Amino acid sequence: MIPTPHIQVSEKGVIAESVLLPGDPLRAKFVAENYLENAVQFNSIRNMLGYTGIYKGKKVSVMGTGMGMPSIGIYSYELINFYGCRNLIRIGSAGSMQPDIHVRDIVLGVAASTNSNFASQYGLPGTFAPTASWELLIKAYQAAEKRGIKIRAGNILSTDVFYNDDPDAWKKWAKMGVLAVEMEAAALYMNAARAGANALCILTISDSLVTHEETTAEERQNTFTQMMEIALDIV
Repeated sequence: MIPTPHIQVSEKGVIAESVLLPGDPLRAKFVAENYLENAVQFNSIRNMLGYTGIYKGKKVSVMGTGMGMPSIGIYSYELINFYGCRNLIRIGSAGSMQPDIHVRDIVLGVAASTNSNFASQYGLPGTFAPTASWELLIKAYQAAEKRGIKIRAGNILSTDVFYNDDPDAWKKWAKMGVLAVEMEAAALYMNAARAGANALCILTISDSLVTHEETTAEERQNTFTQMMEIALDIV
């Protein structure tokens, strides 16, 4: 096989079947350095760092995806369709849309509503609802329980717009019970569904649209460890 345009791996087996996908490539580096044994870097194209190592006897990879659905759409597609990855777990940050979900809380994305046009490529005669893999979802819930980590599970919003011209647009989603907003999960879920792979989005709340609490960029990169540990437990 030859390398893809965005991943410089030319041999099968270099990337594990199970991959953690943080948006920030430096979060991928943090996971590799702090959780994986014998971690080897397999990608640096566009500084989108990727590593493979061992976690509790299991081969695991972790790779950054960048921000937004076009970016994770590219990387997840290549990982699934060219490198045989079957379990893809996004570990990202999100903004809370609900008053009872606070900074550093963990949210599992059961489904990912979206304002993106990503699904139009499939030519479906209706609206597709991107959902997580039940197998990964229930494993994540059980792993969190075992660690004594309280989680929330439900609908999240994957948006194409970070700076919305209507600053109150999120409130309409909140009225529908959407828990939090991020920018990648819907594309990941759709790519996985189309290829018959498993995908899950595990999020740490980095800020609240309700209370305006927020964390720093450094904290988001290096201290959101609970979601990393849940993800590693289920690979």
